[in-house]
Amino acid sequence: MILACQNISKAFGIDQILKDISFHIEEKEKLAIVGINGSGKTTLLRIIMGEENADSGQVVISKDTTVGYLSQHQDISFDNTVYAEMLDTKKHIIETEAKIRQLELDMKHAEGEELEHILETYNRLSSKYDRENGYAYESEITGVLKGLGFDKSDYDRHINTLSGGQKMRIALGRLLLTKPDIIILDEPTNHLDMNSIAWLENFLSSYQGSVIIVSHDRYFIDKIATKVVEIDNTKGIVYHGNYTYYAAKRAQIRASQMKAYLNQQAEIKHQEEVITKLKQFNREKSIKRAESREKMLDKVERLEKPTEVASEMRLSLTPSVESGNDVLTITGLTKTFGTNNLFTGLDMEIKRGEHVALIGGNGTGKTTILKIINRLESKDDGNIMLGSRVKIGYYDQEHQVLSLHKTIFEEISDAYPDLNNTKIRNVLAAFLFTGDDVFKKIGDLSGGERGRVSLAKLMLSPANFLILDEPTNHLDIQSKEILEEAIRNYTGTVLFVSHDRYFINRVSSRIIELKDKQLYSFIGNYDYYETHKENVYGISDSKANPFTSISGGTSDDTTNNDTVLSDNNSSINVANTSSKEDYLKNKEEQARLRKRANELKKTEARIAEVESLIEKLDEEINDPENATNSYKLGELAAKHEELDTELMELYEKFYELEG
Repeated sequence: MILACQNISKAFGIDQILKDISFHIEEKEKLAIVGINGSGKTTLLRIIMGEENADSGQVVISKDTTVGYLSQHQDISFDNTVYAEMLDTKKHIIETEAKIRQLELDMKHAEGEELEHILETYNRLSSKYDRENGYAYESEITGVLKGLGFDKSDYDRHINTLSGGQKMRIALGRLLLTKPDIIILDEPTNHLDMNSIAWLENFLSSYQGSVIIVSHDRYFIDKIATKVVEIDNTKGIVYHGNYTYYAAKRAQIRASQMKAYLNQQAEIKHQEEVITKLKQFNREKSIKRAESREKMLDKVERLEKPTEVASEMRLSLTPSVESGNDVLTITGLTKTFGTNNLFTGLDMEIKRGEHVALIGGNGTGKTTILKIINRLESKDDGNIMLGSRVKIGYYDQEHQVLSLHKTIFEEISDAYPDLNNTKIRNVLAAFLFTGDDVFKKIGDLSGGERGRVSLAKLMLSPANFLILDEPTNHLDIQSKEILEEAIRNYTGTVLFVSHDRYFINRVSSRIIELKDKQLYSFIGNYDYYETHKENVYGISDSKANPFTSISGGTSDDTTNNDTVLSDNNSSINVANTSSKEDYLKNKEEQARLRKRANELKKTEARIAEVESLIEKLDEEINDPENATNSYKLGELAAKHEELDTELMELYEKFYELEG
């Protein structure tokens, strides 16, 4: 054990934030702390670092253990250049190297005991230099800078001229290069693009020290964490696995907790009804029996209702009209800002029902494409055609569709006058607006809060083509999951830009990457893209600006089904995709994926049906009228057990199909 939190509790005034939080981390272990916004994750990190005092409990850190901490918000002002600041982390190695060089010079003129002493010191320092990887410290620095998105032209830039996001990356780079025994990071991916996040994943996964991270980036957690601590309703629960394990296990635990809670509530209600009836008899014996039952009921340790997304908060997106099969066709799209040419001659097609993720590095023009489609930005050249009966619903990062003088509630109710108050409040609650929050003015909200209002408004839209620009920004994990389920079940068409790879993985049926001013299409989710992208890049090397497509659905499918769809309006066919064998393989794979999707849908529907039947049985079992009917209770219990068994089998099948 290298660090342990023992019964940590913390309250701010009357608000209990943390209560008896306990966990530990071993050497080289990678731990993620998760929980909804405001659950106390950052507070816990500050307590570990001694920046905040716990009300009770203690943090134990092994002797001589070094800890490095990168907070979410910090004042960063380095009076240095980018490279010099990174080099400063290796100051001790540079000093050791200088001493070794001096000892080499001293050896030439020393003899006897003096020479022996010099040799002893030289060997000791050389061993230390080797242990600290002294011969490679310069490549370490350049590797970290490159990984975090800096190139050689940035090395001599003064740090105080950089943006806030770039300064945070410098602070992260410094921390990584110091190599503490424990790295603690609070939302480290906020200022990184996809390539930098992927690099950081690899760095932390292979890091020889321990890592503690707080993050809403579930894909990031999934790749790194070997243990997850969830802070839920002030308490801490430890899960020994990555995010995927945690999510599945949490669902099982929540279901079990909810079942126990509902059973207890039903039993309490039953006892209260019996007590009321006994009192109504108004006889000495019945009153004594009632009082006896009341005492027993008072001694029952009440179970807390588990934190769970209420079913009424789950969003259902339904297009008002079905569009034609051709939803969007783009040909020859060109855009330049001043001397910066973003892209020339781009072609893209999107069909009805596709859920397409548009990805690419920062500044490549992804948001610009969405704005051009929505006529918020002019194009230099090219054609954009929407199909028949296409109705767009657009989520804009800049939130241009909100009225600043209205309250949150008015913004939704004015846009959808047919909705009742309960429906509006449920949708707003899904995006973290509860109680009096709904009466805040739009103009008084932060950028993140306005984003959540825009998203809530869009989720009620009858559009059949949703265009979303970074929809998961500023959402906590619970809200992301609500949005994911809504889009996964959406029968319309979706085009979205996102850096949230877990979201992309769960929602997309196709990925289009904007890279080097070209478009590459992958028929599959993010995992599929990761395992097949190099195949596509390789094929496109000999082509002039192709829109390359690769299709498939599983990461172990090594068949390279590449098709160059267009090259500035000229058609090119790659030889290996014209073969009948490849065509049949691709067709068979798509059929398999459709079959799995259908089975998943049927399984999900049956789960809902069985759960409903179990709820009805619970009501019958707890019905006082059946309390003395042992025969009927036996029948109900047998049926209940049968449905429970089926439900467990359905859950297993669901997780297998979903995986």
